[in-house]
Amino acid sequence: MGDLPFWKTKTLETMDGAEWESLCDGCGLCCLNKLEDWDSGEIAWTSIRCTLLDGESCRCRDYPNRQATVPDCIQLTPQEVRELPWLPPTCGYRLVRDGEDLYWWHPLVSGDPETVHAAGISARGRTVSEDDVDIDDFEYYIVDWPTEKPPESEY
Repeated sequence: MGDLPFWKTKTLETMDGAEWESLCDGCGLCCLNKLEDWDSGEIAWTSIRCTLLDGESCRCRDYPNRQATVPDCIQLTPQEVRELPWLPPTCGYRLVRDGEDLYWWHPLVSGDPETVHAAGISARGRTVSEDDVDIDDFEYYIVDWPTEKPPESEY
């Protein structure tokens, strides 16, 4: 039967640092600005990326020191993954949390960090930096593609 990959045998809490970090598929979706309706709690995604997110690589430009520039940047932990309502449905952390397998395009499955982009899952080429948008205009950038799952035939 062979050895199963770590994400099928470990919980989020039992993963080591390297395993935890490798669950990130590099899509960049969690680094998009989100708007929350104060009354309903409903989350609306925007196509506006964090000042530190590179729009092509979909990686943080200063990951180790990001909270010095973006104090409200959320450091994902197992507890955060269990509590955050806005993790995209394709997120590796969310999938493992829910007992689901990673998609074929996840770098841990495909062996290639470019497949998340080739599959059209990432934010690559679809965003604008928050530095270029007035905060009063964020509502004009609301999108729904970060919350979409790929069609069944693509799993």
